[in-house]
Amino acid sequence: MTNHFRQAIEDTLPWLSSFGADPAGGLTRLLYSDEWLETQLAFKKRMSESGLETRFDDVGNLYGRLTGTRYPDEVILSGSHIDSVVNGGNLDGQFGALAAWLAASWLKETYGPPLRTFEVVALAEEEGSRFPYVFWGSKNIVGLANPSDVQNITDAKGIGFTEAMNACGFTLPSSPVPARKDLRAFVELHIEQGRVLEANKQPIGVVNAIVGQRRYTITLTGEANHAGTTPMSYRRDTVHAFSRICCESIAKANAHGDPLVLTFGKVDPQPNTVNVVPGKTLFTIDCRHTDADALKAFTAELEADMQRICHEMEIGIDIDLWMDEAPVPMDVGLVQQLTALCEKENLNYRLMHSGAGHDAQIFAPTVPTCMIFMPSINGISHNPLEETLIGDLAEGVKTLALMLHQLAWTE
Repeated sequence: MTNHFRQAIEDTLPWLSSFGADPAGGLTRLLYSDEWLETQLAFKKRMSESGLETRFDDVGNLYGRLTGTRYPDEVILSGSHIDSVVNGGNLDGQFGALAAWLAASWLKETYGPPLRTFEVVALAEEEGSRFPYVFWGSKNIVGLANPSDVQNITDAKGIGFTEAMNACGFTLPSSPVPARKDLRAFVELHIEQGRVLEANKQPIGVVNAIVGQRRYTITLTGEANHAGTTPMSYRRDTVHAFSRICCESIAKANAHGDPLVLTFGKVDPQPNTVNVVPGKTLFTIDCRHTDADALKAFTAELEADMQRICHEMEIGIDIDLWMDEAPVPMDVGLVQQLTALCEKENLNYRLMHSGAGHDAQIFAPTVPTCMIFMPSINGISHNPLEETLIGDLAEGVKTLALMLHQLAWTE
């Protein structure tokens, strides 16, 4: 079975990765671009040729369907997003859609039609790489997308969301698309995008939760002044304040320990020149944890620490919390079922959380959801060097197929 999927991956992954291949390396496949449309149409054709009934929904999510013989109105859904970041790798997103199709093809050939309807989905968008909006595909399936949120947004070239959508043959709905009521489970296969599985030499990760995220933009205001004539004791140096905040916060995060992570990702000192004390510094904070209360408590401490440091240094501070996403647990029953499957098949697996966001977190609040991870070599992702051993990819598709067999092909 593993060898079958290994050969199937070798036969299809290069083909799918050829759409949107970027001369600079990797692939670039942005929502409603020519490359995006070409990919969806090619994938639709392949799924149709393999015996799946294919269709697009209103916003460009692509489905490949095997209708259930006993419970046609109960749908098991599997797949991932088809879009990419700029110069992204060839596994993030698209491999989950490809894997669902490969699993469906093998299950159909081996066991015939399913008892419950099974659908492969190539979700229109997840990354937010072209327009300032994320999870457009999955949000339109579960009733969370509001057309008014994207109606007037544009990409970096000034092309409107609706203009790009219309060019691909889709029309923005006039009102939110109602949530699908027929979904009984969603299963997403994805590369880990981290080093945990590789470091522990485990090919399968069973995801039990997706971390919550809090993101801040902090603006410090001091006084710009001459670097040579302003004594140290008279300075209101915002880079100095930032450095204290950064060092104390990172130390506190290290003391707190896993699974909390803290990142200072952007720093913009102004006027950012060699001979002026920086009178203003803008920086960002990204903090993640699997426990909502722990995340809120830790970031509340950070906010208090920043206020204290700035008060001591006579620095003004503005704290803008612009993302506050709660952790999302996966369905307990599905996680237990997947864990039992791994035990039964003697798979070398690890129960773990996801430190990155995924479409699964959009489905999970209303649809029983689980995720399967595969290792990432050196933890690299969103990069042309993104890679996973072919044997691990095959093991991932096999595990997905076994799980889908239990959900859609058995009572």
